[in-house]
Amino acid sequence: MKTILITGCSSGYGLETARHFHANGWNVAATMRTPRPDLFETSDRLRILALDVTDPDSIALALERAGPIDVLVNNAGIGLFGALEHSPMQKIRDVYATNTLGTIAMTQAAIPQMRTRGSGTIVNVTSSATLAPFPLAAAYTGSKSAIQGFTGSLAHELAPLGISVKLVEPGYGPTTAFAQNTDIRLEDVLPEPYGNYAAPILAAMAAPAPFTTEADVAEAVWAAVHDTSGRSHFPAGADALALAGG
Repeated sequence: MKTILITGCSSGYGLETARHFHANGWNVAATMRTPRPDLFETSDRLRILALDVTDPDSIALALERAGPIDVLVNNAGIGLFGALEHSPMQKIRDVYATNTLGTIAMTQAAIPQMRTRGSGTIVNVTSSATLAPFPLAAAYTGSKSAIQGFTGSLAHELAPLGISVKLVEPGYGPTTAFAQNTDIRLEDVLPEPYGNYAAPILAAMAAPAPFTTEADVAEAVWAAVHDTSGRSHFPAGADALALAGG
């Protein structure tokens, strides 16, 4: 029975992906900064582990407690929406620390066991903002675009070792906490003259069509993990598929 470790499982895409793989018979290590056992049904195939992807000691301990893993899904992320001019630099650093460096650190830590075994899959969850420019999300898009390039290069590097590296690119998920995991107030990052420009964008985000659901992402991760064709990109959600031309 195979084992998958997923980061960022306290809500949204990570939570649904953990549930999806568990329901389909996998051993699941569901990680999050503050473990929430109440989010899952009790199971001997499920471990809920504390993990802060910005902390090397936390990464090492989580991987030790998870035991051998066949798949790593780098899903943990922080959203940041607003005008770059008014986005606090510390918040931008936090976004890159989690979305970019956290993904790289988790990947680097998981490679040795996969290399020794000669098999494994790494799935990096980015965003459809990397497929087409999205306004008022420059720092966030940059953090995810860096992982696009990182993944493409790493896939070539690890293929001879039997390790595959894939990208899942979700669209906009209105039911997720994209920008709720920050203490920045929207009015602070969208003062005039940005407010008038942002108004129709915010209105469209309030009633998106099409959009991405948590199940869309879970199914895309499942497809990426089980792919044997060498495909590297897996847009998730109707909007992401439209942007990708599929």
